[in-house]
Amino acid sequence: MPPLTTRPTIAVTSLLAGGMLAVLTPLATPPASADPGAGPHGQAFQHGRKAGVKLTNSKITLSGSGLRGKSDGYKMPNPCWYEPSMSAQEARDLKVREKKESVETGGDYRPDLGEFSSKLDEKGSWWGVGYNAGDPKGEACASGRDPLVWVPEGDTPAGGITFEQLAQLARAALTVPQPTIKLSPDAKSYVNLETWVWLDQANQAPRSVTATLPGVMSATVTATPDKNGMTIKPGTSPDRADVITTGCGQTGHPYVKGGDFTCGVRYKRASIDQPRKVYTLTVTTTWNVVGNGQNLGGGAVDPFIYAPLNYAPVQVNAQRDVPVGEVQSVVQK
Repeated sequence: MPPLTTRPTIAVTSLLAGGMLAVLTPLATPPASADPGAGPHGQAFQHGRKAGVKLTNSKITLSGSGLRGKSDGYKMPNPCWYEPSMSAQEARDLKVREKKESVETGGDYRPDLGEFSSKLDEKGSWWGVGYNAGDPKGEACASGRDPLVWVPEGDTPAGGITFEQLAQLARAALTVPQPTIKLSPDAKSYVNLETWVWLDQANQAPRSVTATLPGVMSATVTATPDKNGMTIKPGTSPDRADVITTGCGQTGHPYVKGGDFTCGVRYKRASIDQPRKVYTLTVTTTWNVVGNGQNLGGGAVDPFIYAPLNYAPVQVNAQRDVPVGEVQSVVQK
């Protein structure tokens, strides 16, 4: 059989910290006619750590509101799998075309057409190896397997795609937004003054990613902000600042004149003696992550197990510099 590159692939770009750009390229570029039945490929753009999903030799697609944000670096345990790829007729037609193109270009690729012709009267389909090229171990995992395996109708091969793996792909592609910190006073605070802290609520809506194997099944992973998951670190020791979090909840509360101060920091010492003459305040948000599945009517993967999956929470933080001064009082005699 030929190498794994029997279906077109799409390069996916991942944004890295510091504005650098890294391009994940396919193993090779196969003939344009290699697989007319190939669907769009999954791709996930992630800010932050070098992580994400680039689906190669796969019909699985990724969609959802969670594809742009901050990644926590999650990787699926096994980055390659078998998935339904072609019917017996499609596979034979493909090999005929590949053999013809090889002859016309002076190549030496001579597939065993008899192997594919013998399956035309059988019920079943050819399963191909798909893998996540966004994971450094994905290509090596796939290269250790046969590119195509024949699977009788109703059966699933060893290493065949499962709902759990599909959910893991969605989880690997999932990102959440970095918090946008709001302060009052905003530009500068003062010793013993209440510094209110809250988050831009527009960035706190649930995020989800759905991985879909067309006609077979889909898995959706959703991240939802924890109602009490906002924490504050003032950037200094307790003897220099009091942190108030009794009413922070999920996003804190915007400043209200005369309102109760329940989320923020009261600095007790000026920041003039600190590096850069500021305190670096850090706000962390926690997102709870669950996965669910859907049977799309295909009978190729059996059995379907769609029990809800729980993942470790995702935590993401943001920082703001807070200069703190002292109010100078003038004593008149």
